[in-house]
Amino acid sequence: MDYPLFLVPYVGGSWLIGGNAILHVIIAHFAVGGGLLIVVTEQLAARWGDILWLEFARKQSVFLVLLSTVLGALTGVGIWFTIGLVHPAATASLIHSFVWGWAIEWVFFVVEIAAALLYVATWDRVPRRLHIRIGWIYFAGAYLSLVIINGIVTFMLTPGRWLTTRAFWDGFFNPTYWPSLVLRTGIALLLAGVYGWLVAGRMPDEPDRLRLVRYLSGWVLAGLAVSVAGFGWWQAKIPAEAAALVFPTGSLLRPTYVAGIGALVLLTLLVIGVGHLFPRGFGLPAGIAALVLAGIFFGAYERVREGVRKPFVIYGYMYSNGIRVDEVDRLNREGILHKANWAGLGLAATPTSKGEQVFRAQCQMCHSLDGYLAIRPLVEGQDAEGLAEFLEALRAGRPGMPPILGTEEEIKTLATYLVWLGGATRQAGLVLEGAAR
Repeated sequence: MDYPLFLVPYVGGSWLIGGNAILHVIIAHFAVGGGLLIVVTEQLAARWGDILWLEFARKQSVFLVLLSTVLGALTGVGIWFTIGLVHPAATASLIHSFVWGWAIEWVFFVVEIAAALLYVATWDRVPRRLHIRIGWIYFAGAYLSLVIINGIVTFMLTPGRWLTTRAFWDGFFNPTYWPSLVLRTGIALLLAGVYGWLVAGRMPDEPDRLRLVRYLSGWVLAGLAVSVAGFGWWQAKIPAEAAALVFPTGSLLRPTYVAGIGALVLLTLLVIGVGHLFPRGFGLPAGIAALVLAGIFFGAYERVREGVRKPFVIYGYMYSNGIRVDEVDRLNREGILHKANWAGLGLAATPTSKGEQVFRAQCQMCHSLDGYLAIRPLVEGQDAEGLAEFLEALRAGRPGMPPILGTEEEIKTLATYLVWLGGATRQAGLVLEGAAR
C-alpha cells in the first residue's frame, strides 16, 4: 500500500504473477525429480550394462538441463520482477523476514546450474563414477533449493508463531512446512516419472523398453503415494477458515479440489493398468495422458493453495491488497488515502475522483473494471445511497475478501465513483441503442 501498484488492464496483476510462476514451479519440480531420476537411472544402467537405459538418461539430461538453465532461470527472475511490481508490500515483507533464506537458496541454485551444465558436458568424457557424482551434486543443489523455498512459500499461508515472535525459524518451520515438503517431493517424483514415460513412448519397442516402462511406472506410483500422504497431511494443518473455502460442498474452491483428486485417481489407474499389468500396450498416447493428468493434479493443488490464503497474501498479517491487519483501525480513523498518497496522482479533486482514489488504493489490486473480477457489471444501475450502505456492511469483510476500509466520507465517495461507473455503462448502452435505431 505504501508503493504505487503496477496494474494490468482486464486480467489484473495476479494473472501476471501466476502465468509466470506456474511455468517456473512446474520446471523447478521437474528439475528436482528429473535430476534424481537421471542419476539413479545412469547408476543402474552402468551397473547392468544396459545401453537403452543409458541412452534414456542421456536424452533426459540434455532436455532437463536446457529447460532448467534457460526457461527455469528466466522465469525465476521473472517472478521477482512481477511480484516486485504487482505486490511490493508483500515482497518487501518476505525479503525483510527471510533475507538469509533467500541468500542460501541462491547459493544452492548456482550449485545446481553449474553441476547441471557440467553433467551434460561430461557425458562419456570423464569416468562413469565421477560423472555420477556430478549428477548427485546437481540433484542435491536442486532439492536443497526446494527445501528453502518451501519454507517461505508455506509461511505465506501458515505463518504460525511468527505472528507473535517475528522469529526467522518460527516462520520458516511453520505448521505446513513438513507436509508441503513431503507433497512437493512426491510431485517432483511424479513429474519425472510421467515425463520419462513420454520419452519411453518414442523409443523402439523391444524387451528392454518394457523393463524401462515398468521402472518408470514405479517412479510415478512412488510419487503418487508420497503426494497423497503429503496432501492429506497438508489438509489437516491449514487454518479452519481456509479449509472452509475448499471442503464443504458448494464452497469456492471445491470444484478445483475435486478435479485434482479425480486426476489423481485416473493417473493411478492408468499407471497400474498400462505400466504394470499391460506394458505392451504402452505408447505415446499413454505418456501424453499421464503428463496431462499429473499437470491437472499439480495445478489444482497450486490453485487451492493460493485460493485458501484469501483474503490474505500473508495469512493473518497482510491482506491481499497490501494492507496489514494492524493498520485497519488507524486507517478507518485517518482514512485509507493517508497511506496511499500515490492513488491521487493525475486525478482532479472531485467526489468522483476521490472515490476513484479509494478504489485504486484498496480494490484494484484484485478487481479490474471490465475484465477479471470485473467491478463495473456489479454496480450497473445501483444508486449511491444503497451502495454506501452495502460498502459499510463490508467493513467486516466477507469470505475471501478483505474488509472495506476508510472514513465514512471515503466510503461515500467510493460509492459515488462506483455509481458513476455503472452509469457510464448504462449511458454507453443507450447511445449504442440509439445508433442502431
